[in-house]
Amino acid sequence: MDTTLLIPLIVAVILLSGIRIAQEYQRAIVFRLGRFQGIRGPGLFYLIPLIERQQMVDIRTRTVDLEQQETITKDSVTIKVNAVLWFKVVDPQKAILQVANYNQAVYQFSVTTLRNIIGQHLLDEVLREREEINSKLQKIVDETTEPWGIKIEMVEMKDVEIPEAMQRAMAREAEAVREKRARIIKAEAELEASTKLTQGAMQMSESPIALELRRLQMLSEIGIDNNTATIIMLPSEIIHAAQKIAGLSDKTK
Repeated sequence: MDTTLLIPLIVAVILLSGIRIAQEYQRAIVFRLGRFQGIRGPGLFYLIPLIERQQMVDIRTRTVDLEQQETITKDSVTIKVNAVLWFKVVDPQKAILQVANYNQAVYQFSVTTLRNIIGQHLLDEVLREREEINSKLQKIVDETTEPWGIKIEMVEMKDVEIPEAMQRAMAREAEAVREKRARIIKAEAELEASTKLTQGAMQMSESPIALELRRLQMLSEIGIDNNTATIIMLPSEIIHAAQKIAGLSDKTK
């Protein structure tokens, strides 16, 4: 091949090698001779061959599983906790220039903060106040990673693993609480029933007829069962009235 054609071809290839394309969710951090030059993308951009280089940054939200952490609560209970972290790069320049590996840095700090927060709460608080702990964890991690150009969008604890002995103790406690509640409800019902019975007895004591009707009703309820023998005790007033009626009928005869 002719040298006069080879040299321009090599130069053209070198110049074309500087063409780059960044996706919509990517940003290129450009360095020129080792110094930060600027942010390029998305779309088509050009790098000066052999002088400039790029480092791509994905600005989409990322999901990171925080591995299960064994930690001790404030009341000295050993538990295992795992969580999920959502974060995104909002400033690609800081994410590259301020920290060596922002993914690893965010992960390690989140894991450490999770253990520290669990250690500041009682076991009951960890189980009941997950939303509050999640918000506190998000705030602490977000404040620390802000200088790195990172935004912590959400943190959620997925699971809290409790020792079996503690689970049995909690089950017994819950059973005792339920039994206490049942006894209180039963006592309140008995108190209300005794109050109503007292009021009914006072009203019936003022009316002998009402008292007698209630007694007869009770006897009829007892006699519902065919196997029940019922002995009816008639009041003396009724007996005397019946004797008078019988005496009057004898006289008329």
